[in-house]
Amino acid sequence: MGRETKETEENRKTRHKMVVVGPHVSIITLNVNGLNSPIKRHRVAGWIKEQDPTICCLQETHLSPKDKHRLRVKGWRTILQANNEQKKAGVAILISDKVDFKAKQIKKDKEGQYIMIKGTLHQEDITLINIYAPNTGAPKFVKQLLIELKEDINNNTIIVGDLNTPLTPMDRTSRQKINKEIIELNEKLDQMDLIDIYRTLHPKTAGYTFFSSAH
Repeated sequence: MGRETKETEENRKTRHKMVVVGPHVSIITLNVNGLNSPIKRHRVAGWIKEQDPTICCLQETHLSPKDKHRLRVKGWRTILQANNEQKKAGVAILISDKVDFKAKQIKKDKEGQYIMIKGTLHQEDITLINIYAPNTGAPKFVKQLLIELKEDINNNTIIVGDLNTPLTPMDRTSRQKINKEIIELNEKLDQMDLIDIYRTLHPKTAGYTFFSSAH
């Protein structure tokens, strides 16, 4: 009985240690196509609470720097944003109150196309980059941004966002061949040891976050 109690206590301590050292982290990303409407902000906040992620990354918030306070979600007090004066683009990263996160460095642009956060999550280093690439010239934009951030990207880096770029023919409904700019972007990704997580896990699955019936 005493031995069983001791083993149970040791197992409990081991489980607790595992939770502290390697907790589950979930990251979700969504292009919200504008958050200036109170109803839209309420719906997005409800969706985030329902998903309950560790980190939530949003693109196309369309919030200007003076309006950024409008983005609030209970339970995600840490909100870091890059905003555009013209109420275009805009990206945001929301971090759950449930986790031990400390930001050490933040980089962002004035156009609201990207934000990068370097910090620690449960004492583990993490670099998170949230990108909203423009509709025209997206592959070139992403490639140039990766070059600019090259010194900040390491094996703890996660890049999310709306890149407006199909990296393989599998990512297009038309199955059209990818152009020269996308080939060059893929070469840059390979050089920097970055992988497409979805394609790695689902090499033959055609899945889309947005489907246009007209096209």
